[in-house]
Formats: sequence, C-alpha cells, structure tokens
Amino acid sequence: MALFVATEPKRASQTTLDENPNEERIVGGVPVDIRDFPYQVSLRRGRHFCGGSIIDERWILTAAHCTRSMSASNLWIHVGSAHVNEGGQSIKVRRILQHPKQNSWSDYDFSLLELDRTLNFSDSVQPVVLRRPPKEGDSESQPLPDGTPCKVSGWGNTHNPDESALVLRAATVPLANHQRCSEVYEGFGSVTESMICAGYEEGGKDSCQGDSGGPLVCGGQLTGVVSWGKGCAEPGYPGVYAKVSEAHDWIEQTLADSFDRAA
Repeated sequence: MALFVATEPKRASQTTLDENPNEERIVGGVPVDIRDFPYQVSLRRGRHFCGGSIIDERWILTAAHCTRSMSASNLWIHVGSAHVNEGGQSIKVRRILQHPKQNSWSDYDFSLLELDRTLNFSDSVQPVVLRRPPKEGDSESQPLPDGTPCKVSGWGNTHNPDESALVLRAATVPLANHQRCSEVYEGFGSVTESMICAGYEEGGKDSCQGDSGGPLVCGGQLTGVVSWGKGCAEPGYPGVYAKVSEAHDWIEQTLADSFDRAA
C-alpha cells in the first residue's frame, strides 16, 4: 500500500484541458497557464513541498497534514507563476491554523495560512470561490452528482521523467461515488463525510506526492483539497480530498475574526 501524503513538483490553456479530457493527468498531465489557475499556490520550506489555494488577499487554504507540527517561521508561499521556482510573488506565512476537528488520520484535513502581508491581485493571482454547505433554494450549493468533471492542479510527482514537475500541470477528473469509494478503501482508512473522492475507475489520472493541499475545483468553486489515496492514479482507487463545504463555516468565521481584530 502506498498512501501518499505530501512532497515534490507542474502552460497550455484552459481550452487544452476542456478539449482533451482523456489525455491529461498530473501524473502525466498537461502543463497549464497560471492565468487559468490563478488561485494555485506553492508551499515552500526552501523548496516546494505542498500546494494550496488563495481564498482571500491574506489567507491560503491547504491540507492540515502539510503543516502539522510545522512552525510558520519556516514557511513561505509562492504565487503568480506557472514555474515553481521563477517569477511570481513569495510571501512569508505569519500564522498556521489547523481545523479544530482534524486528526492524525486525515479527517477534516484543512489548514489555514495567514500571510505576513496582502497579496497583489492580478490576472495570475486571484482567490477562488469556496463551495458552500447545501442550503435549500441555493442551487450553487447543492451536492454535485457523481461524474461531475473537476480540475486538480499542482507541481507534484508526474511519474514520468519526460514530464517536468517544475511547471504547473492539471488534470480533469470526475467525482466518484462516495459509497463505492468508502468500500474500496475499507482496510486502508476511513472515507468519512468530511471527504470526497475523484478519479477514473481505470485510473491513470490523479494528484500525487507534492500536490497535497492543492485545489480540486468543480464548476469554478473550490470543492476539495488534495488529501490522500492509495498510490497515485491506480485503477480502482480514486484520489481522496478534504470536502471544502464541510469546513466552509470555520473558514468564514476565521476570516471574519481576523478582519475584526484588524479593524
């Protein structure tokens, strides 16, 4: 069993992803333009080790397992460039906040990073919309059906020496049935209600080491955070993501409290 949890490094346009849905994967995916994924960030301790998403001018959402037992003084984020080591902005992290329900397994695998200064928004640096909990009468928050195409991106392991992990890569993967996902992972770890799954039954397209903490975006909304899985892109084992709607209220309250303190 090769459960992944974090570590190493991925320009075509959004059109490339949409026109070739069966030809890309982060494990061998297509290079993409940062302007099509302006919310994507790289977490760095000297070099890239995890991904994350811009949700506010001072806040990044990533995975708790990426920052567990880590000091903010050793952590930076890099944004605004498809190349993991060139261009863009590098900003120091001021504070790390783990989700109060997160545990050593991967339940509520969320971490918020408060930045030392505000981001300069541009066409290559933008926040992503968070998926909200289901609410009656709110069509944009209703549960997404199995098979919904979503985009996952990062600088993680490509499993192909001919495909650079220095340039941002992305893949389109479908949401998987939750019950089926729970069944295939029985014995490896629990797939709880704070998680969602995405991937093809035949495998071949997935996030991998170094993509942890990065975004799974469905319909323009941040729906998942790369969390764990059995290996990378293995047949029958979809990737498991922390379910953003389950952390929405905590995220919103944290940002509101931060704004009140600064006022």
